[in-house]
Amino acid sequence: MAALVIGLGAASLLLLTYTYLSRLSSILKSTPEAVLKVSPKRWTKEELRQAYQRLEKNLITTKTYADRIPPKLDRRYIITGGSGLVGGYIVLQLLERGQSPESIRIVEFRPLNRADMVSGPASTVDFVKADISSAESTNNAFEKSWPSSVAHLPLTVFHTAAVIVPSDRSKLVYGLCESVNVRGTRNVLDAARKAGADVLISTSSGGVSIRPIELWISPLELLLSPKNKLPEIKNYLQIMDEKDFFEPPRKHEEHFANYAVSKARAERTVCGANSPELRTGSIRPANGVYGQPGDNTLGGSLAMSDCPTWCAHIIQPFVHGINVAIAHLDYEAVLAANPKAPQAGRPFMITDPNPPISYIDMYLAIETLATTPFKLIRLPPLPMWFLSYIVEWYSLLPVKYPFLRRILPELKGDIKHMKPGLFSVTTHMVATNENASRSVDEGGLGFRGVVTTLEGMVQEIVEWNVEHKGEKKAKKFQTSISFAEEIAKAAEAAGVMEKMGK
Repeated sequence: MAALVIGLGAASLLLLTYTYLSRLSSILKSTPEAVLKVSPKRWTKEELRQAYQRLEKNLITTKTYADRIPPKLDRRYIITGGSGLVGGYIVLQLLERGQSPESIRIVEFRPLNRADMVSGPASTVDFVKADISSAESTNNAFEKSWPSSVAHLPLTVFHTAAVIVPSDRSKLVYGLCESVNVRGTRNVLDAARKAGADVLISTSSGGVSIRPIELWISPLELLLSPKNKLPEIKNYLQIMDEKDFFEPPRKHEEHFANYAVSKARAERTVCGANSPELRTGSIRPANGVYGQPGDNTLGGSLAMSDCPTWCAHIIQPFVHGINVAIAHLDYEAVLAANPKAPQAGRPFMITDPNPPISYIDMYLAIETLATTPFKLIRLPPLPMWFLSYIVEWYSLLPVKYPFLRRILPELKGDIKHMKPGLFSVTTHMVATNENASRSVDEGGLGFRGVVTTLEGMVQEIVEWNVEHKGEKKAKKFQTSISFAEEIAKAAEAAGVMEKMGK
């Protein structure tokens, strides 16, 4: 009799556990009605093919939207990260509006590698290699003399350099983000002051506003809910805006990852430095930025012949680097014209001029248009969630216990990024650039995006196909994530990672 009772109890527990996990999985596979109202329409193969044919004949270039770029100013420019996704477009837009190459300086850790910058006027822009985590290196880059024809002009600094590590959230591995994104920003600010800059605008991140997803739902609440009205997972749908900036700073664990922690601190450092002598502000691109083959969003997926995903149904507000760059120039125009501009000392969110799209839209575009192999492999989100905690635990073992580095094999490939932080940043989101789009008289930037997500992603695929003409498999491009890994390995080899973590 006792054995029967135990057996029935065990069976009941298993059934309840199965029901609980099954319902939790259903929620993770769902798309909330609220976000579907904002983004009800999915892309079709026909409209993708039509856009491809149109853009194949007439690519979007700085000339096609030149009338949208703010007018030329008689100024000098330093762009940190000037060969990157956002910084590179800022350089190209400055040149398009008539700034002379000798009035622009790129301060960058890696050499120019963008195909649209290795020839023409962009290739003649002054390039200074520097490590912004080093005050000496940063100062040297800023103090380099200018040609006499521009040396007398006022100076604008666009600070776009950063490292992106979207999956790590433990304070134990915060050192890299702190060193480059926080300390580096302080170094850039100090160097800008010494160089006499009077306008400084940094690239922040929409990720600053993202909170960690809270997967846990009370078993009683979930099991007693009807199947057609399951409870919501906290932070499974989030609004990306600037409201958090006007609230007390969040604790480390209230951000989705170390990257967001560092960008939040850097953003407050920049905005807090605003003064009549140096007007400052930040641009927050929505999640995520795309527009070059090395971007993490579209470029990363294009590079995969087999693309595993648990987020095909997820809706997010992507933003093209062109739109983000224009927002920087819009902000500069406001601050340069008015030393007392009320827009100074705050961030502005920026997204593409259309409703957010679903990852399945992007995947359909790749499947339909890319000439390189691409196969989508759908994974159930809940098991991946559980696996992410195991990966994080395993990854932190050699950090907590250094002697294990000689014993435990290092995780390789994409699996090492599968940690809880990555899941929090790939949940349903809606962004608004309502504040940036207001007129200058109303306290905004007068921002208006020029590239829709459909146009921007299709054009990236057009350029990808040209790059891969005659190729049977995708080339390897350095993404911002792989670049961050390269920096981390170099720092570790130099024996400075421990110092960076303090």
